[in-house]
Amino acid sequence: MTATRVVLWRHGETEWNADGRYQGQADVALNERGVAQARAAAPYLAALGPARIVSSDLGRAGATADELGALTGLPVEPNRRLQEINVGDWVGLTNEQVFAAHPDFREALYAGRDARRSASGETGSEAGARVAEALLDLALDTPDGQTVVAVGHGFSLRVASVFLLGLDYAHNLTLGGLWNASWSILQPAGESWRLLSWNNVAPGR
Repeated sequence: MTATRVVLWRHGETEWNADGRYQGQADVALNERGVAQARAAAPYLAALGPARIVSSDLGRAGATADELGALTGLPVEPNRRLQEINVGDWVGLTNEQVFAAHPDFREALYAGRDARRSASGETGSEAGARVAEALLDLALDTPDGQTVVAVGHGFSLRVASVFLLGLDYAHNLTLGGLWNASWSILQPAGESWRLLSWNNVAPGR
């Protein structure tokens, strides 16, 4: 069995998104705008005819997924492996604070090289591989011809997509960041998946 489409849906906005703070695996809730974004996007996801909704177990992803579950009547299946990259003790810091303390990280980031997010965090490749493996399993566990929606987080979904497309880590800069409440569609296709659409958003988000 293999799903026909895997739809990646990033969670709506949080206050930390708005402030430019590293969230990682901290359980930061959606703000009012984030709830509205998820609610506006949900009908577009529902129109894709999902058979399953699987979500990171962090609250901001779960609350986003619940908007689609309410429209479709489908249960939301939590999956810990879909969590965002672990940033360790950088949680709550801004880019400026991290760059000031770790100029080598800034240089690596803009050069497309991977780096560990604090001494106790993950590298981008580790997080992307974790999420990619979860998405592969979801696709294999979903019957042929069906669509599964995976609700997760911007950075880890982007790097996972790069790996599923058969590209290396540096190509995550080519795809560009996922906007809050945006959805992208991948098609499982053997060893390398196909990208059908990227970073779709509801009008007026």
